[in-house]
Amino acid sequence: MQQPSAEFGIAEARRVLGEVFAPWIGDLKLAIEGFDFAPPPGGTADWQPGALLRMPFSERLCRNGGMVCGQALMAFADTAMVIANLAANRVYRPMTTVDQTTHFMRAVSDADVLADARVVRLGRTMSFGRVTLFGAGDDKPVAMVSSAFAMLAS
Repeated sequence: MQQPSAEFGIAEARRVLGEVFAPWIGDLKLAIEGFDFAPPPGGTADWQPGALLRMPFSERLCRNGGMVCGQALMAFADTAMVIANLAANRVYRPMTTVDQTTHFMRAVSDADVLADARVVRLGRTMSFGRVTLFGAGDDKPVAMVSSAFAMLAS
């Protein structure tokens, strides 16, 4: 496993986003807006490492009726959870999705989508997380996602 670098931070997360994922993920034009790898001073006991990402609205991601399709939302949540794992590990570790359960709560159209991804538990070989997807215009939940990742040998 790689050791965390002294220069670890959002720039490294953005590098991983651009270099590690399948090329078509780049078509989603995701942006990392926030990155939490250390608890804030005076933080609460339930603090979890994670990341906040944005998926800009695009007609290419919509199905009939102008709603962002579930496939795009699920890929976004999966990608956001990898970045959250990066925050928890403070370095990129190869991993693979073992499980992802998505509960769609409402449709989103004509708005960017935000993903608040948090690592609930990080182990040596497995990671468990949750992602809440929000419509950027109104901050109302669009979907709740739970996931599990297997950490692979590097």
